[in-house]
Amino acid sequence: MYGYIWAQLSNARFFGPCFACIHLELPFLRLSPVARIQKELAEICLDPPSNCIASPKSDSLYEWSSTITGPADSPYDGGVFFLDINFPEDYPFKPPKIVFRTRIYHCNVNSQGQICLDILKDNWSPALTISKVLLSICSLLTDANPHDPLVASIANQYLTDRAEHDRVAKDWTKRYAS
Repeated sequence: MYGYIWAQLSNARFFGPCFACIHLELPFLRLSPVARIQKELAEICLDPPSNCIASPKSDSLYEWSSTITGPADSPYDGGVFFLDINFPEDYPFKPPKIVFRTRIYHCNVNSQGQICLDILKDNWSPALTISKVLLSICSLLTDANPHDPLVASIANQYLTDRAEHDRVAKDWTKRYAS
């Protein structure tokens, strides 16, 4: 068991002072993927992130669906956005795969629903939880990152004609997320 965890930590380029210290400071590493996902499910049910809910789709703990309510003071206000969450077998050492099922006009979300968010790629850490990831996605709805877009044309519009961008985003929200 410890050899597997050490190998995963080494692959993640995380090097601590010693394995005993890591074991004591990061107790979630002792959990199997199923136990970790169950723990996160309990936490998200007891204390859900603002504007978000998430739960397993069926009997599999590895496949969830989530709903994000468009944040106030954003062009997505009033929208209800559905997402699919798939946890890999080696979670939490690899990030979950999250996609929007609801169409959204956003420079960091492409037409297939894929999300450009650093913590879902290069900046993933086993210390992150699905609640924190969902909060980051909600934050992306109020503060897009046009400098690292998936859809360059929307990013350009966001930077050069914000009023038109917001008008189109509101229209899409009304059309697809109401």
